[in-house]
Amino acid sequence: MKFDDKVPIYYQIKQHLYHEILAATLKPGDKLPAVRQLAVDLTVNVNTIQRALSEMITEGVIESRRGKGNFVTQDTARLAQLKEQLVMAQLALVYAQLHALNLSDDEIIESLKRYIEQKGAAQND
Repeated sequence: MKFDDKVPIYYQIKQHLYHEILAATLKPGDKLPAVRQLAVDLTVNVNTIQRALSEMITEGVIESRRGKGNFVTQDTARLAQLKEQLVMAQLALVYAQLHALNLSDDEIIESLKRYIEQKGAAQND
């Protein structure tokens, strides 16, 4: 994993794990690798991993089971809520950037429709 110097590493690790969960690489109920193993795999400090996991536990995205490890929550409502939060955060960034180009909401919608149509056509080729 390549890290961006402008964003805290623990936050980037959380985002990476969110992506793994929402892309179903890690499914509800799956056990996460041990903290030390994650630290080795991602070449970061164990404390950094622990901070990311602690926040995810607080958010209810993963569950800690004493003596067994950390597991992806089986609360599908919580995972759906996480997906909605991440999608809205990405859309907020795009929306702000396009408004900075002086595009109206209608122009943004039309541009998005064109983009989706072009991507769909390219995938079908």
